[in-house]
Amino acid sequence: MSSRHPPRTLDLRLLPSAAGCWVATAVGVGVGWRAASWLAVLALAAAVVAVVVALRGTRRTAVAGALAAAMLVGSGFAGAAAVRQHAVATHPLAALRGHHVTLTVDTTDDPRPVRAPGGDTVTVRATVHAIGEGDSAVRVGGTVLVFAPAEGWRTLLPGQRVQVRGAVSEPDRHDLTVAVIRATGPPRRVEEPSAPQRAAGHVRDRFAEAAARALPPDAAGLLPGLVVGDTSALPQLVTDDFTSAGLSHLTAVSGANVTILLGAVLLLTRAVALGPGVSAVIAALALAGFVVLARPSPSVLRAAAMGAVVLLAMVVGRRRQAMPALGAAVIVLLVLSPSLAVSFGFALSVVATAALVVAVPRTTAWLQRRGWPRMVADAVAVAVVAQVATAPIVAAMSGSVSTVAVAANLAVAPVIAPITVLGAIAAAAAVVWVPLGALAARATGPPLSWLLWVARESAGVPGATITVPSGAAGFGLAAAVSVVLIVAVALPRPRVLLIAVVLGLAVVWVPIRVLWPGWPARNWVLVACDVGQGDALVLNAGAEVVVVDAGPQPGPVDDCLDRLGVTSVAAVVLTHLHADHIGGLPGVLRGRAVGRIVTGPMQLPAQAARQVRDQASAAGVPVVEATAGQVLSAGSLTLRVLGPTLPAPRDPASGDDAANDQSLVMSVDTDAGRILLTGDVEADGQRDLMRDGAPVAADILKLPHHGSRTTTPEFLRAVGARLVIVSVGSDNTFGHPHPRILSALEDMGATVARTDRDGDIAVSRSGGGGVAVTVRRGTIVR
Repeated sequence: MSSRHPPRTLDLRLLPSAAGCWVATAVGVGVGWRAASWLAVLALAAAVVAVVVALRGTRRTAVAGALAAAMLVGSGFAGAAAVRQHAVATHPLAALRGHHVTLTVDTTDDPRPVRAPGGDTVTVRATVHAIGEGDSAVRVGGTVLVFAPAEGWRTLLPGQRVQVRGAVSEPDRHDLTVAVIRATGPPRRVEEPSAPQRAAGHVRDRFAEAAARALPPDAAGLLPGLVVGDTSALPQLVTDDFTSAGLSHLTAVSGANVTILLGAVLLLTRAVALGPGVSAVIAALALAGFVVLARPSPSVLRAAAMGAVVLLAMVVGRRRQAMPALGAAVIVLLVLSPSLAVSFGFALSVVATAALVVAVPRTTAWLQRRGWPRMVADAVAVAVVAQVATAPIVAAMSGSVSTVAVAANLAVAPVIAPITVLGAIAAAAAVVWVPLGALAARATGPPLSWLLWVARESAGVPGATITVPSGAAGFGLAAAVSVVLIVAVALPRPRVLLIAVVLGLAVVWVPIRVLWPGWPARNWVLVACDVGQGDALVLNAGAEVVVVDAGPQPGPVDDCLDRLGVTSVAAVVLTHLHADHIGGLPGVLRGRAVGRIVTGPMQLPAQAARQVRDQASAAGVPVVEATAGQVLSAGSLTLRVLGPTLPAPRDPASGDDAANDQSLVMSVDTDAGRILLTGDVEADGQRDLMRDGAPVAADILKLPHHGSRTTTPEFLRAVGARLVIVSVGSDNTFGHPHPRILSALEDMGATVARTDRDGDIAVSRSGGGGVAVTVRRGTIVR
């Protein structure tokens, strides 16, 4: 049926039962088994009342019958949820919290990297097989979440049985997880995964290899994410850009993947004149293959079900049957995985699917009646309906709402289907021969570049995300705004008022957000102070800060810290003892509580070392040395010392020349990603770090030595940062930063922020999860 004349009625008879199942399961999982038990009893009583009303034969018999069915099914689901939640509450691991145990578990999903102060860490969901080992092992069930060092864990496949030793702690979410296990090392014993999982892992690995051969790093990491949900090689800053731009749904396996792939399969079967039965079988086989390839986790099963529903509605054209199919999918998925009832991803999928089926045809027809071309009306309807429908859930989940999501999704909509189909072809070709897969993947280069550009530029728009309360308050606020917008658009007079309000905000709010977003930036994690030709960086450590280098003069760093409101400094790290890094130390110490001063192992030049010790002694601040391999805790931060790795010179006369390569090189994990702090380390020191296998890869790089030509391209590539901070003085006589270095960074696609042009630079975590850069030039903040 044409979208110009959408069906006037939809079959909603199964939705009350689906809603009852969902609510009942959510109460059991999220609130507890006692609440679920009471709900089961009340729902059963309500079902009895509804049956009595239905049997009396009134005009409300149909309604009463539907209500009775919903209450009866909801009662059953509430009872089942109560039993499951009681099993979680009384699980043997609950009595072992705070203790170390040995578990045998079966992994259920791919390891996922997480930001953690202790370094490279992954989380793995798993089902417990046994507690203990050997003859004393006790067989149990239940789901656990394992936090583990990446080494030895990152290569695991779903379905592998492993033995893990770790500390037991209480889960921080009510989702039927019985415990969190913090592993103390790599898995002790690893068994082989199943044949289907090995095959899926083989396809994913060859697909990723083909993408890496054919595409730049960002695009190579994005393509597997778009096609099969494999984001293991996706840089964190790209992920953040997609989150801020409202495009993060593209990098997860969703119903859209299934819809596009099955749509392409059905079009192909129709093109070769296959009958409906054969086409359905081929489509089902393609769906099964996709589920295995993308991993048959609950999220993928959810995506398969929702994608099939949308395909039924939009490809087959039977929208009336789509809502019963959606209701049935909800019920079946909750039976298979009750924890989905409290999953934001599940809620987003169901709400978005229902909105696409119910509201998009009517919205498209409404726009067409006002003269919009059908293709444009369809695209706008999908983007707007999806955003309005899901905004309350996103607000509750993340505490933010994207203001650019509709525009960004409209901009990228034309390239998503071609990327998905071409990517699937590349994956299939890579299985046969990786170079053939790489050749096919090259065709995705231009659309991927467009997608990455839209995400980056959208995320960089001032005010791209609006911070709102999270949880129920954020849901209610966003829902109220959504309702107001719908009413205002639907009715003529409120529509005029809405247009006036939007124009007023555009005239007043946008310039304010662009020119004066406030200082310091909200949620800032790093500030590079404009101190002229030198370094002075400030890391947010909670109630305190860590200052890394102090610049050449006391005044500029003192003013920068005052603007940030800093009164307590956990540590001052002096990467090396050159004047442009230590000269401003009195400005940091002045009027502030300072915990300690940290220097590198080389106490040369000797005069500079004495100067630091004298100033520290006068302020009553201890001085400590740090060496490669140490881990420094300061406030809420953990700094890992990676270098220097070159031996320090024994001759004091060589101290000044060797100081740069004796710089402390440190990495620190923050909410905005991993930051690599490099002091003035030069080519020799950089090469030695890489030879020693130091983990220099980072999301954000403080460019070594103010961007001098002594930085090697190999080092920049090894770091792979998307954001590079250059601390440098304007019109300096050294020619910093060197044009060759800037060109190399441009070729890598990195964003470069410079204190000589921008003034103070603040790096922050935006409300939508992206990385924002705010700069302060004099009194202007942008």
